[in-house]
Amino acid sequence: MIQEKLRNVAIIAHVDHGKTTLVDQMLKQSGAFRANQQVAERVMDSGDIERERGITILAKNCSCEYEGVKINIVDTPGHADFGGEVERVLKMVNGVLLLVDAAEGCMPQTRFVLQKALQQNLSLVIAVNKIDRPDARIKEVIDEILELLMDLGATDEQLDSPMVFCSGRNGTASYDWTHPEEGTDLKPLFDTILKYVQPPEGEPDQPLQMLVSSVDYNEFVG
Repeated sequence: MIQEKLRNVAIIAHVDHGKTTLVDQMLKQSGAFRANQQVAERVMDSGDIERERGITILAKNCSCEYEGVKINIVDTPGHADFGGEVERVLKMVNGVLLLVDAAEGCMPQTRFVLQKALQQNLSLVIAVNKIDRPDARIKEVIDEILELLMDLGATDEQLDSPMVFCSGRNGTASYDWTHPEEGTDLKPLFDTILKYVQPPEGEPDQPLQMLVSSVDYNEFVG
């Protein structure tokens, strides 16, 4: 049975390409917070070290509602040291949102996480982020992404993956990189996820089966 009202997506990228900031905006624009709620920046980085250094260490999950569909989003680490976290998460999702910085382009960790996603044959949505940077070189970065996909032996379907152009900080996305000002919100990104990421399959009447992806320890509850 296909669960049409669900999408499970992991956000993968090289470190500091703006994953957590983009998730912030996705949560805000989907109405996950109250209108008057004070929300910290990078709300998904909950650990002390994560907040202090501005990096994600452990994968975190959250969900938002868009047009009646629940989108489960997993924010993954970008540092190579925490690559095991990324691999575990990819077993839990049906699609990935690959984020690439519009100025830095494809970096070593972009290659690593993309390779893992392609091996799992996951639906792929590509987001070129930080298009508002003054040193953005969007056209070259698009070519770099396509070259990387060919390098990694992507299928024709994966090479045809949709691309959106985002500014995570401004909370905007557009389909056309030559007119980024057309993007006023993240609606194009949400629509692309709904259209291209496969909904999960399950059998609600069968016994529960669950893949444990991470185990945490708490001094209070053990």
